[in-house]
Amino acid sequence: MTSHNRPERVAQMIQQLLGELFARGMRDPRLGLVTITGVKMSPDLREARVYWTVHGDSEQRKHTAKGLQNARGFLRHEIGMQLKLRITPELHFTYDEAIDRGERIEQLIRQVHDEERTRLAAPATPEQEE
Repeated sequence: MTSHNRPERVAQMIQQLLGELFARGMRDPRLGLVTITGVKMSPDLREARVYWTVHGDSEQRKHTAKGLQNARGFLRHEIGMQLKLRITPELHFTYDEAIDRGERIEQLIRQVHDEERTRLAAPATPEQEE
């Protein structure tokens, strides 16, 4: 395997480990509903951008972001202990807005579908028949 795949492999390992840590439960209640959606490593493996999402509103998102920042040192320590990398990467947490965008698109599609169904179900008026 070539070295350019190493950042991807390390990213997958970090994502899996963080997922396991959150699934087992963290002491901080702000981190109870966190889902790690992806990890992107820098080419030198010194930094990891961790993408996350949480069920809840924007207030829940703010609390979770603070919780992740507070837990960053602990999570980095766990990564270092479990993965035994030469250099443990710095963790940067980024909210994954792709889920929100996907839900918004789905909502718009449902709305258009419902409007179309209503339009087709409505009886034709004389103006529409001409």
